[in-house]
Amino acid sequence: MNATITLDAAHPQAKVHKEIYGHFSEHLGRCIYGGLFVGKDSPISNDGGVRLDVVEALKNLEVPVLRWPGGCFADEYHWRDGVGDPAKRARMVNTNWGGVVEDHSFGTHEFMHLCRLLGAQPYVNGNVGSGTVREMAEWVEYLNSEGDSTTARERWHNGSKEPFHVRYWGVGNESWGCGGNMRPEYYADEFRRYQTYCRDYSDDRLYRIACGPNTDDYHWTEVLMQQAGKYMDALTLHYYTVPGKEWSHKGSATVFDTETYYTTLRKAARMDELIRGHLAIMDRYDPEHRVGLIVDEWGCWHDVEPGTNPGFLYQQNTMRDAMVAALTLDIFNRHADRVVMANLAQMVNVLQAVILTDGEKLLLTPTYHVFDLYRPHMDALSLNCSIVTDEAALGVAGITASSSCKDGVITVTCSNLSATENAQLLVRLDGAASKTCSGRILTGEMSAYNDFDAPTRLTPTELCGIRSTEQGYAFTLPACSVAALSFHG
Repeated sequence: MNATITLDAAHPQAKVHKEIYGHFSEHLGRCIYGGLFVGKDSPISNDGGVRLDVVEALKNLEVPVLRWPGGCFADEYHWRDGVGDPAKRARMVNTNWGGVVEDHSFGTHEFMHLCRLLGAQPYVNGNVGSGTVREMAEWVEYLNSEGDSTTARERWHNGSKEPFHVRYWGVGNESWGCGGNMRPEYYADEFRRYQTYCRDYSDDRLYRIACGPNTDDYHWTEVLMQQAGKYMDALTLHYYTVPGKEWSHKGSATVFDTETYYTTLRKAARMDELIRGHLAIMDRYDPEHRVGLIVDEWGCWHDVEPGTNPGFLYQQNTMRDAMVAALTLDIFNRHADRVVMANLAQMVNVLQAVILTDGEKLLLTPTYHVFDLYRPHMDALSLNCSIVTDEAALGVAGITASSSCKDGVITVTCSNLSATENAQLLVRLDGAASKTCSGRILTGEMSAYNDFDAPTRLTPTELCGIRSTEQGYAFTLPACSVAALSFHG
């Protein structure tokens, strides 16, 4: 397979919001407990109960924003159950995920502590489904108010005299489903009402995020933009890549054939169609592009690993997942003018996680390494990137890529989606000169993965064999691989 990638380096485009590389953490399975949080008394090294080896690994990714507490859990979460003395916090059964007891030992202050350790902005999802306007309004006050109110004093008493200055605020989650089974007309009115009482305190201005559509529910977007668009700063979109034909049979995360591999990539590529479709509606009601699109749940959803709690959504992570991550992030980068945030589902031990843990053990998944390779795009200016390539098997484009520039360095991320065929690539820089080019690559068989017996089986290495030619830079991109190239002037 042959391919040419041409960059228009002379005309930088929109900024690639670093928040596109955001993450999602829900009270689901072992994402929080055992993943991000082990408690102060754990023999595993921690800071206030937050697991430090996970923090160190995540800091390398420069996590820009972290969404919490859900997900479906958000609309059953009552924030006062998770503040104050941990020994006196309420207990509940997590009916959404596994029927386990939730003791609320990880609550508002623990989440804010985690975000501070990571250097990430908190994105808090409020409870519309089973909550009240007053409850949400007081949570915003608790988080952000500098005043001397009873609610602010409650925060003081719980250990934080200074407010948390939380900007990103989600008003409900999947209100069309687990968040209340609402009609768009009803939710539009609820959003207008709830956001009214989510006040701005001091110099903080909340970024009010409305619950958007499930996949291709364009009617939901139409109604929300028409009836509530002027009250929101952003609208969300949820889309999961599910390889199987039925929701109840999604398919194994590690055992699949080449046809299923390409089916997965075709479904992942649909993200571009969905973004374009919803943006076309949003643009009619918001021609100035004031309202952003946030894809705050995305990733592969496979069957759980055999022998694990089906409600914990624990799955392995192969090179197939890495290819989906690269393909999706390239799509987000190409829509940098309108996609302002995205949140991979989920951060640790759930769905397409970047980290898996087992007791004291920790491993980095292939998806983690894709996020590492893509870090230079964060807050860079996107560059138009055209690709001329052959078609790979079963209708999947052979090559995906995106590019950006920052601080005099041009970054190109490119992937060979073929499961079997190497690609001969030529990268051309129009409007810029480059004296040097270097790169890193992640590659392996489509079903290869890291496990606790071989945690570094898949890890990025130097991309060798880059040749400078009169036309540009040429190199071989192996089958099933993701590479990041840096061009220095």
